[in-house]
This record gives sequence, structure tokens and C-alpha cells, in this order.
Amino acid sequence: MDSIDDKPGTHTHCEIATHTMGDTAITCSLSQKQANLTKCVETLSSIANAIRSSSIPGVRDIVVSPDRVTVVYDPLLIDCLTSLEAKIHTALMQLQPPSTGGKLHDVPVRYGGDTGPDFDAVCRSHAIDGTTLIQLHTEPEYLVTAIGFVPGFPYLEGLPKALETPRLSTPRRHVSAGSVGIGGSQTGIYPFETPGGWHLIGQTDTNLFNPINSPPALLQPGDRVRFHETDSVNMAPDYRAAITPECVTPKNITILQPGLMTTVQDLGRSGFRSSGVPSSGVADRVSAMLANSILGNPENAALLEYTLLGPTLQFQTDTFIALTGATDDSLATLRPLRVRRGDTLHLGHAAKGCRGYLAVAGGICVPPILNSYSTYAPAKLGGYGGRSLQTGDQLAIGNPLVTSFSTTWSLNPDVVPLPANPCTLRMLPEGHLSKAHQAMISTPMHVTAQSDRMGIRFSEAVPPLSATPLSRAVLPGTIQLPPDGKPILLLCDAQTIGGYPVLGHIIAADLPRAAQLRPGNTVCFSQTTITEAHRLLRHQHNMLATLQQGINHTLDLAEKAE
Repeated sequence: MDSIDDKPGTHTHCEIATHTMGDTAITCSLSQKQANLTKCVETLSSIANAIRSSSIPGVRDIVVSPDRVTVVYDPLLIDCLTSLEAKIHTALMQLQPPSTGGKLHDVPVRYGGDTGPDFDAVCRSHAIDGTTLIQLHTEPEYLVTAIGFVPGFPYLEGLPKALETPRLSTPRRHVSAGSVGIGGSQTGIYPFETPGGWHLIGQTDTNLFNPINSPPALLQPGDRVRFHETDSVNMAPDYRAAITPECVTPKNITILQPGLMTTVQDLGRSGFRSSGVPSSGVADRVSAMLANSILGNPENAALLEYTLLGPTLQFQTDTFIALTGATDDSLATLRPLRVRRGDTLHLGHAAKGCRGYLAVAGGICVPPILNSYSTYAPAKLGGYGGRSLQTGDQLAIGNPLVTSFSTTWSLNPDVVPLPANPCTLRMLPEGHLSKAHQAMISTPMHVTAQSDRMGIRFSEAVPPLSATPLSRAVLPGTIQLPPDGKPILLLCDAQTIGGYPVLGHIIAADLPRAAQLRPGNTVCFSQTTITEAHRLLRHQHNMLATLQQGINHTLDLAEKAE
């Protein structure tokens, strides 16, 4: 799967231009700016449908935003970048005329009162009364230009200028599900309880997201929304009540102390970014895959991820575990470990690295949500109840594929080293090289304590980039530049749509290393090419395949010796 023709750049097909975005995406945009936003979004939706209908091998996600379609691909599943672009261009030859209008959704809203805490403030800022605000907000037919921020969240264009209101200077930590808000020139609906910086003027009981549905997001780009006033709202029942456990077994693990951000994860979910669903999954794929490999589990088996401080667990059955990533120096890693029924395991503080992984033979049993066991806490999606683990939780263990293990071997830690300090991350800059890009590459950056699974925040500032008027798709590895000039490196739980300017993208092969950065670590960025990025990812993949062969041989010997 050599890719000698992997050359980044811009290619034009008719009136559609394609651009590389990092080493895992291609964007398609209209060569000529469209004056009519509705026609533009309809055309982009047709482009997305044409590519989606072609079922191009290696394409994992397709995301529509106001000015482009982003095609996310797996470099390990394509022949080469040139071939992928050719297949996209072939798909565009089948482009159908854009459908007009999209679906029209009627959304009831209870305005003001407890459900609209900013209703009066918006009235005062525009010197209007409540009746006028409601009339202005319910008159337009709004256009859905993108879905993102959290799963199902619609960005709605068409707000009257008389209601345009700057976002809150300090975002709320908690916005109720169903809240209807105004942010600048847009209006939108919060599908889940989440932080948010828009002015809240009411609430609806329309269910915007349900993972049982296909697609899971009610609204799609190109759809239209009309609001109307209602006296009451009745929130829909939580979809999780309809989800049955994956398995019921007497074999389980009890959480005595949860540690920090301990969650059930797998390799993440793909195919749902168009509904605003992030990939989630483990932050360090290499460490997680090795933990499962050591125990003979499928590489995508559910396991535990924790951050800096590991959990204390009690095992209610005899089993084997494996520890990888950031771990306590007192515990053996990268090898099978036997635990007995009644044993208590205290993982403690990570001595090096940031995220540790604990796999158990047979994997953790939780219900699959959108084809994944991974936890996405902002939407209470997947994993164990959609949240971090808590004291008293009991995790079911699945049936192991391998039952006999030798505990006298281990992998050499040098094959999967944790990042050095300083750590070098390779990036693919986006756009014309600017003072911000030059500063990013020449300035050592320090990781702050505000970093999490959504992104790594740095303490140093770089010169600003021009603000972008339209939100666009972002991915794990995207480096955003907010107004304060301090870059943010997005990770696995990052939103699917972002409005900050983009400096560039960390290459996929370096994301596992980035996930192990801890507060205070120093990062140096270096520029690379997309050809080199794909080569490094294939090298990493081949290294893991070689390790897997050796582990399988060891497991086979243990089975035969039993």
C-alpha cells in the first residue's frame, strides 16, 4: 500500500475544488462563492450524498459545513492519496441537481421564564418587549447549515438582524437540554445538558438526537426550521432507558475508588460525524491496542482509560489483566498479570505519561451505542451509563478468547515509549504560512492543567490569524487558534464543527504520543509532509502487526503447555 503519489495540494473538478486537510481528510468546496447561502448548503449536501453513495473504500466520515464538505479517510485503507482524490472526482461526475428546501421541522418553544433565563436581557439589549422578541424569532424559516458542537446541535441561519446578540462573555457551565439560544447572528438548540455561551430565550421538547434512529440527528444540513410559541414543554424520556445491557455475567469488577476520568473506551466510533458525534474512544490507540493484544482480545474490545490517577478495583473473579500507557512504577506493564477473586488492585498516580489503560481478558461488557463501546461524557453517550466511573460501579467481564497465559514475559517498553520532555510533534500547516505558523514551529509550548480529552491547551500565545466567519469541520489533531492566541490541539472528544481559525494538523502517527502529554510538559512542533505522515502511520501499523504476531505465538505456546 505504498503511496508514492501522496502529494498535497488543490485540485479542481468543474466548479468544485478539493484540498487536503491534514493527513486524514480532503475538503470539497465550491470554486465560486455563492451569494445564496441556501443554494450553497443544498449544493454541498448534494456533493456529500454523491460521495457517500459511491462507498469509496477508506472513507470513514463525510461532514457538511457552511462552505465545504469534509471527507475523512483512513490512510491505512486507501491505495494512495491520488487514487482517493480520483475516486472522489469520479463520484462528483454523478452529482445530482441539489434538492430544494430540505425537510421542514416545526419546533415548539416555551419562551422566557425559568426556561429562558436570558429572555429579558435580550429584550433590554434591543429595546424591545417580549411579544416583539417572540414575533421576530418565530417569523423566519431558518436554514440548518451544519450539525456539531455536540451531537445533534443545529447551527441555524436566518436570525433577524434585530435579534443578533453577542455571545455571553463567560459561558454557563450548565445549559439545560432543549434550551433555545441566540449566539451572534445564529440561533440554535442544545440537545443535551452542556456548557454553553449563547443567550437562552426558551426551551423546546423536540428530541434532536437519538442514537437508536438512523441518522441519529433529527436535523440535517439543508433542512429548515420554524419555531412557534407554546405554553408548556414535556421533555422526552432519556433514550438510555431503551438500551439493554450487552451481557449479564457473575464475573465482574467493583470500583472502590474511581481515579480521575476513568471511562470505558474502545477504538472509537466512525460514520456519525455528520450528526455531530465525535470519534471519542481511547486517546492513545497504540497503548490500548497493545493492552488488548497481550490478552488475546479483539483490538477493539472495551477497556478502561484513566487520566493521571488510576482507579482502585476489586475483582470478583479469577482473571488476567494487562496495563499499558501511563502507569504506577510499582506495577508491571506490557505483560499478562494474574488476579484472583477478591484481589484489590490500586493503580495510584501515574509516574510518567498522562493516560493509562487496563484491559481484562474477555473485555468489559457494556452496550454498544452507534457501533462503539466508547464513552462520550458531554452527551452521556456509550460506555458505562455515558459517564466516568464512580465508586460502587460494577463492570461485567466478557468471555475470554484465550484462557491460558504465561506471565513470565513482557514487551520491551522501548517499542512503545512514552513521550520525552520536551516532546516533538509533527504537523501539517494549513493555509499560507504566517507569523502564527512560524511562532508555532519556533516556540516551545507548555501543556496547561486545563487540558482534557477534548483538547490540549498551551500556555504560550502566538500572533493571531484572521477570524473565519463560518464554522468548519475539525478533527482530532486539528490545532485551533482562539482569540487569546493560545493554541488548542484537539483530541478524541473534540467537537466535530469549530469556528476558530486553524493553524494546522498534528499527523495521525503522533496523536498517541500527544495523548500522553501531561500538564507542564514541553512540546516542540516541526513541519512535515503528507507523504511522510502517511509513511510514519504505515510504519506504526506494521510495527503493531509485528508485535501482534509475536504475542499470538506466545499465547499459542501457553495454550499448548496448559
